[in-house]
Amino acid sequence: MQRHSTTYLLRIAALLLSCFFVLIACENDQREVDNLFSKKILLEEATQIESFLSEKGIVKAKLTSPYMLRRTADSAYMEFPRSLHVDFYDTTSRIESILDARYAKYFEFDRKVLLRDSVVVISMINGDTLRTSELWWDQNKQEFYTTAPARIHQRTQTLHAAQGLRAAQNLTWKEFYQASGRFLTSDSTFMQ
Repeated sequence: MQRHSTTYLLRIAALLLSCFFVLIACENDQREVDNLFSKKILLEEATQIESFLSEKGIVKAKLTSPYMLRRTADSAYMEFPRSLHVDFYDTTSRIESILDARYAKYFEFDRKVLLRDSVVVISMINGDTLRTSELWWDQNKQEFYTTAPARIHQRTQTLHAAQGLRAAQNLTWKEFYQASGRFLTSDSTFMQ
């Protein structure tokens, strides 16, 4: 009986000793643990960018930029900190409008582009030119919008939108917020 209790005590002592060593051996530096579980933001860099945007095999736009940064985080985005130029094409592959900005940020998941600093959009269809300090380009809706003051220069007039505007990507239609200026319209534009 004494032999049985001695064996039992030795086993308990061995178990406690092994638990002690396991606890000591499993200690990690907190910084190392944090580094393992921290989210990594990958950064890709490219120069002399030329990218084509297409839908169902039809080229819709050509984007060019001297420099691009692509960051992958929770929401991946591309940044164009040194300017961006986009040619928009119609269904016959003719340029229908062009866009220039000194800065752009493309949110991949939303398919939206934030354009800032000397934003200019020119319609090749009607000659209208949109100028603003900040503009959003929604690729899904193929339209621009802003809450910043904007100006549209037309052949015969300049229209001011104090609280921004919404417009088609080719500037064939526009919706002004707190507009001012002389508006020349034909009778067909008024609702009957």
